[in-house]
Amino acid sequence: MNTPPRMDPASSGWRREAVSPSLPEAHRTVLVRKGAGFWRKVFAFAGPGYLVAVGYMDPGNWATSLAGGSAFGYSLLSVILVSNLMAILLQALCARLGIVTERDLAQACRDHYSRPVALGLWALCEVAICACDLAEVIGSAVALNLLFGIPLAWGVGLTALDVLLILYLQNKGFRYIEALVITLMLLIGGCFGLEILFSRPDLREVAAGLLPRAEIVRRPEMLYLAIGILGATVMPHNLYLHSSIVQTRNYERNDAGRREAIWFATLDSTVALMFALFINAAILIVSAATFHARGHTGVAEIQDAYRLLSPTLGVPAAGALFALALLASGQNSTLTGTLAGQIVMEGFLNLRLRPWVRRLITRAIAIVPAAAAAAFYGESGVARLLIFSQVVLSLQLGFAVIPLILFTSDPKKMGRFANPRWVRILAWFAAGIIVLLNAKYLMDFSGAGAWLESRF
Repeated sequence: MNTPPRMDPASSGWRREAVSPSLPEAHRTVLVRKGAGFWRKVFAFAGPGYLVAVGYMDPGNWATSLAGGSAFGYSLLSVILVSNLMAILLQALCARLGIVTERDLAQACRDHYSRPVALGLWALCEVAICACDLAEVIGSAVALNLLFGIPLAWGVGLTALDVLLILYLQNKGFRYIEALVITLMLLIGGCFGLEILFSRPDLREVAAGLLPRAEIVRRPEMLYLAIGILGATVMPHNLYLHSSIVQTRNYERNDAGRREAIWFATLDSTVALMFALFINAAILIVSAATFHARGHTGVAEIQDAYRLLSPTLGVPAAGALFALALLASGQNSTLTGTLAGQIVMEGFLNLRLRPWVRRLITRAIAIVPAAAAAAFYGESGVARLLIFSQVVLSLQLGFAVIPLILFTSDPKKMGRFANPRWVRILAWFAAGIIVLLNAKYLMDFSGAGAWLESRF
């Protein structure tokens, strides 16, 4: 579909006053009726935040939360909470950027930076998307293996079939994608709600775990897992995704309409990310209550957790629910990964490929290393590859966060919607924590990785 370029309402700070619509086949396809009541508007704007929240509960999060809960009990719950609060702030900035400038983050980078810099940012983002896709491939393959006994190598190949589902949903309309994502999220939440009931955690210890403690920084092995949780929680491709999909809403293009759209989009993403907080915290809580409390402090792999859950809790269905939630998580993440890949390629390169072609390219890049690890190294190789994918994501994160804060804080680009001073302070503080901790994560990776191998 060839949609004519549009004039940008906050264009004085951009080199180009007109840009092509982001995700053109879905642009402004969801109507927000003028004069609608509060709850109708809540429903109209609900959806993009849940697509974003999927990235905060993908299979890449599971290994770090399982390891943290089994090794240190509830102590790292505070890290999940702080990471989620950072994510809420950053995703709110993404919504603000997309609504005010009608550019996604990739388009904004292409417009602001020189071509070599923009190409470098694009290459880094593509590597991060492929790493995220790798985690989704592995998670889905492991779940198929646990549920149906399908060999890991075959399961990796079967994950390529989701291209057909994604293509079908894109032809039906954007609301169908949002509905499927929300349904799978509810399935994941239901599974872990039951797991918490089965494991019966100590609620006082859970509440104490939400309070930050100096021990996390003092103990290198605990800090390593804390940084891993942070790196697996704040996903770089989500920043590009959210700034685009908020533009699927057809609201009034004036200051009042944009202000209202920012408010409802922020509400949508905040509620969705609080649900993601429940899922991530539930993984750690179940691990702490089931394994750490019973002396199984070395459970770090998804397969080990699956095998131990049912016999440890004495509930036959516990392991199956765990694997079912993992499968839903992996498939959910592939939907948003597809959209993010399309948005990044179109935004940085101004190049459009058919969605199924773009998806096949990304999935092929992820399948090759996953299939090789499954074929030659089995479960242990797949687990190490899963952790490695999170390291790659950590490396790229700062290259997405810093431009986002710079753009949304610039009055020339955002006009009266530029970040107020208190938001800028919080945003740069969050960015500093993310960049510094992820840098330390990378520097300490080899040493801490040896500790993990010796312990788990």
